[in-house]
Amino acid sequence: MGVPTIIGTVTLEMLEKFPNLPSQTLAKKLFADYPEIYNTIDSARCAVRYYRGQMGKNNRKKTHMGEKPQAGSFANAMGIPNPFYLPDSDEVEWEPYIIPPAVTRLLILSDIHIPYHNVNALTLAIQYGKDKKANGIMLNGDILDFYGLSSFEKDPRKRRFSSELEMGRQFLQTIRKEFDGVPIYYKLGNHEERYERYLRIKAPELLDVAEFRMDVLLKFGEIGVQLIDDKRIIKFGKLNIMHGHEFGNSVFSPVNPARGLYMRGKENCIAGHNHQTSSHVEPTMNGHVINTWSTGCLCELHPSYLPINRWNLGFAYAERELNDEFTVHNHTIVNGKVR
Repeated sequence: MGVPTIIGTVTLEMLEKFPNLPSQTLAKKLFADYPEIYNTIDSARCAVRYYRGQMGKNNRKKTHMGEKPQAGSFANAMGIPNPFYLPDSDEVEWEPYIIPPAVTRLLILSDIHIPYHNVNALTLAIQYGKDKKANGIMLNGDILDFYGLSSFEKDPRKRRFSSELEMGRQFLQTIRKEFDGVPIYYKLGNHEERYERYLRIKAPELLDVAEFRMDVLLKFGEIGVQLIDDKRIIKFGKLNIMHGHEFGNSVFSPVNPARGLYMRGKENCIAGHNHQTSSHVEPTMNGHVINTWSTGCLCELHPSYLPINRWNLGFAYAERELNDEFTVHNHTIVNGKVR
């Protein structure tokens, strides 16, 4: 029958101990408690979903909470040929987040960095979305700054973490009020990821406490906000949307961020993160035209840690057609006006 795998044994034990814990939260705890077993949070989440029977009909038939997993069973249940019953792998299928076809007019706001936001620029961006009757809002990362959780040297006179959370909730409630009934998507940026990194290092015991999840602290469920985590690429028809930190480092190019984004992704894509409005167009040898954009920010332009930079205020608005083609309007804000 084979030998039970350590991954399966540990996963089942944790599922028995915390049967009602969300899969993502449970995966984070497994990764924090057993980094020598689960090399990534994704591998832990994949194991949790597998043993909960959330990865297809075959899996639901073959796995039960009371059964011990056998070597090679994971791959077989996934439909992967494994005639030699090789050890189960930690490989995880990485899937994009797909914006539903009903969303055709998407307002994209990146790098607000609350509480260091630019009130006038943010006001103009929201009003633009209202005027265009946006039926989808993409909060594309670094909406909150999480200054208090930064690993860099901090000024104790700055705002506390609790204050940032409260301002974040107020902002989300404002967006919900101004765009009533419109889906709101919140993509985690590198600044939001400071929170989970802080818990993993300082308080891993809290990773499995639902009240400490960021979406709970910000009241996503109550306000009606959809969380997009794990550095997932977002699909808006044929347009890819990223925050910009997903490649591991900032997208850099001596020309502009959009050129760097093209060099890294080679697909139609828009990203924030670099606080700079730019665009790049390049055809392939077969005539396929690839467009990339980087968006400006909606925060202060001259922070004390980097007063001299190439940042500018801006946001984007994208429209989707029936054939999933798209149009991007990448706007700057100069002298209090949208351009």
